[in-house]
Order: sequence, then structure tokens, then C-alpha cells
Amino acid sequence: MLRRSGAEAVAHPGGTLLAHLDRVRRRLAGWSAPPALQLAGLCHACYGTDGFPAALLTLDRRADLASVIGAEAEATVYAYAACDRAATYPTLAAPGPGAPLHDRFTGTARPIGLRLRRDIAELTAANELDLARHDPVFRDRWGPDLLALLTRLRPLLSEPAWRDCRSILAPSSRAVPRRAP
Repeated sequence: MLRRSGAEAVAHPGGTLLAHLDRVRRRLAGWSAPPALQLAGLCHACYGTDGFPAALLTLDRRADLASVIGAEAEATVYAYAACDRAATYPTLAAPGPGAPLHDRFTGTARPIGLRLRRDIAELTAANELDLARHDPVFRDRWGPDLLALLTRLRPLLSEPAWRDCRSILAPSSRAVPRRAP
């Protein structure tokens, strides 16, 4: 479905959008994410995102995507794609029963449970870490801001995800080793 939708033809840091989507899925698998979250990682940009507007599928094709990856994974894809990051991320890790997801498609906000909040945080980390790993200009420009964001989301992140965040985004990981004289 991703190939038929043109993911191989969309340029993306590190190659193509399809390559990026697969790397995000593999990173989530490496963190032992549940299968539904791994599938969401593979398809996270299908409807476009707040940071990547190119959509592979229109929203009227949600049922088509759900028939391929399952309803749970598709719901995560939709939530990630719909997420108005500026409005949602500041309270995503707030304690309590449900921080609001501000939906950029509908202009509404709705409380979301802890599991979906964790899935959005893990998916955000996997996506942004892939970009930082494959695009040094992106990492140098956005690395400090991403580390600050992911530090705020730390209560929602798995330990393997948090280790990768520190490893890839910590200032010492971006330093260029010097050669001995």
C-alpha cells in the first residue's frame, strides 16, 4: 500500500519516505514496542503530519489503511497525523487522566488516554531520532529543541527510547572527534 501510494518517490532525509518509514518501524521494534505501534510507525506519515504535510492517503481512506494494519495501529496513525504539535506537546506528559489531543484536521481537542499518549511520544521519538541520525543539518539545528521536548515527554517514553534520545541528541553525541596531532 505504501509503494502504491508513492512513498518510494517522495524524497526524505536519508533517502525516500518509504526508507524513513521502515527505519522508524525498525527503531520501534528495537525498543520492543507492541506490534500495533510498529505498524503505526511504518505508516505514521500516511495522512501527512504537522511537520511533514505530504500525505500518501486522504482521510477518507482511513478504513482502507485500517484493513491493512488494523484498527488500533490506524487510530495511532490518525492521532499522530492529526496532532497539532504546538498545542498538544506541552501537556502530553502532564499527570492526570487524559491530556488533550488538539486535532489539526478538525480544529477540536479531545482527551486521550495514557496508552495513546505513550504511543504518540514513542512515535515522536522514533521519527525525530531517525531524522537526526540521517540529517546532520537537521540535528544541529533542531537537536537541542528535540532533546528538550523529549525530556519533557520522558515520563511517557520507554527506557530504550530514552537511551536513544540521549545517545543521539545529547550535545556530546554531536561532537566531532578530533584527530590526535
